[in-house]
Amino acid sequence: VQLQASGGGLVQPGGSLRLSCTVSGVTLSSYYGTIGWFRQAPGTEREWLSCISAVDSSTYYADSVKGRFTISRDNAKNTVYLQMNGLKPEDTAVYYCAAIEETPDGVEFADEGEYDYWGQGTQVTVSS
Repeated sequence: VQLQASGGGLVQPGGSLRLSCTVSGVTLSSYYGTIGWFRQAPGTEREWLSCISAVDSSTYYADSVKGRFTISRDNAKNTVYLQMNGLKPEDTAVYYCAAIEETPDGVEFADEGEYDYWGQGTQVTVSS
């Protein structure tokens, strides 16, 4: 499984960005797994944000982003998205997508150690 994160950039506070995680090596529609998003700001630990089951599209969110971020998937494009609205300067970080070969109810999906595959990060900077 390979993952490619993209879509980062510079955005003003209150703005929006949509990150993409393109998955290759497996077909998302038949993948028995979970795709998650994490972020890491300088000097901090990697933070879990959200994940989506590739089996039933159930979604999960960290409290820090619930109501502002939305995870979704497009099977035709083999891509998982993270729509980020109402961005704040504290959202500035490198954002990563990752995959677990298990459904969310079978793992501690907020634990980065559970993830089997990682994409490279994409930088998101929220600044005026």
